[in-house]
Amino acid sequence: MTKNVHDSDQTPPKKMTLKSLLKTLGPGILFACTAIGVSHLVQSTRAGANYGFALLWAVLAANIFKYPFFEFGSRYANAMGESLIDGYNRIGKWMLGLYFLITIGSMFFVGAAVVFVTAGFCENLFGLSAIAPFKLFTTLVLLICCVLILWLGKYSILDSLIKIIGAVLLVSTLAAFVLTLIHGPIQKVDGFLPPDLWEGASFAFLIALMGWMPTAVDLSTWNSLWTLERIKQTGYQPSLKETLFDFNFGYWVSAVLSICFVTLGAFLIYGSGTSMPGGSAGFASKVIALYTTTIGSWSYLIIASAAFSIMFGTCIGVLDGYSRALERTAELVFYNSERAAKELENRRVYVFSLFTVAIGAFVIISLFADKFKILIDLATTISFLIAPVIAIVNYRLVTWEQFPVEARPGKWLRLLSLAGIVFLTGFSLFFIYTKLFV
Repeated sequence: MTKNVHDSDQTPPKKMTLKSLLKTLGPGILFACTAIGVSHLVQSTRAGANYGFALLWAVLAANIFKYPFFEFGSRYANAMGESLIDGYNRIGKWMLGLYFLITIGSMFFVGAAVVFVTAGFCENLFGLSAIAPFKLFTTLVLLICCVLILWLGKYSILDSLIKIIGAVLLVSTLAAFVLTLIHGPIQKVDGFLPPDLWEGASFAFLIALMGWMPTAVDLSTWNSLWTLERIKQTGYQPSLKETLFDFNFGYWVSAVLSICFVTLGAFLIYGSGTSMPGGSAGFASKVIALYTTTIGSWSYLIIASAAFSIMFGTCIGVLDGYSRALERTAELVFYNSERAAKELENRRVYVFSLFTVAIGAFVIISLFADKFKILIDLATTISFLIAPVIAIVNYRLVTWEQFPVEARPGKWLRLLSLAGIVFLTGFSLFFIYTKLFV
């Protein structure tokens, strides 16, 4: 059994310093950059462009009510010295199996959605959108690059790349946001009528929006895996306070940026008589235009490069996260097999998982190549519907008797967790009801 880092024989809690924080920072920033991908660049922008600020409450609610369940991933890894997946195994093999099924059922769609969006920004940046054969070719090249980076460099390259990319997009997005506020919203066309938020298509988009805002709840296991990997990489065991600082920094930065993207869509597109294009390359071009409209045409290359880079980083993060999750699940299932243990030691399962996710994502993209919005909404809806199950289990892991008392969440966080479970469950059930009976 993994040793608890808060056992009584441990040294007193360390004082949080800049040096110790720099050793800790990484997993939270990686989480933020992974989240900023589809949920922000695509879904938040669509929300603002199609509904103005009518869905801002949904963006805020998703960020707030999902917060505890992502935070628990970092909290659990620091306090127990193991991943949430190990925690699922502690609950029972049935939970480990359920998590495995959830992962298998969603990873191809999630991976496909992220890679497809990235391909659009790539085609926009390099002017490939007009060349039809490049539609699938671009996604294939991107997947190959991501696989090679993770195969050869693993977490260290991912950690270094994502910090630089995230900083560029953060600065440029905040600049565009401030300039957009200064300029004010565009003039609405005559006769413009706001869409009905509660009609079928709008409600379906609402669920999809919250499904990946800031990202899927089942990806909270990645926080724990990346936290452990960062400790292994640096050889430094952070305090719980340091680990949570890293997570909170990344999480709330991503939350602020989600509001920025809603504002860009609401001020620059909503009511203009235009809409976000359906194709990935056209969509990417429109998103870049939101920046250049406010910052200036001179910024095109910087913004286009930053947007593509953040999506590319998201691709790497998604492929790495799913591969690590599958690898750890396999370790727990086949731990008693000497042959399996030897294969796992050589990272064969990680590589196999990496290729499996990449190939599956490419197959899904091939089937949905001309249905960009359908692919995104399908992936995000699946994520939202399975969120209540993961939320309940994550809450249990950080509140039951096996979890260190001193590391358990405070009263306010427990109350927010219960409210979040009610929120996620209620909307999921209501969505299912509308599909079956309305």
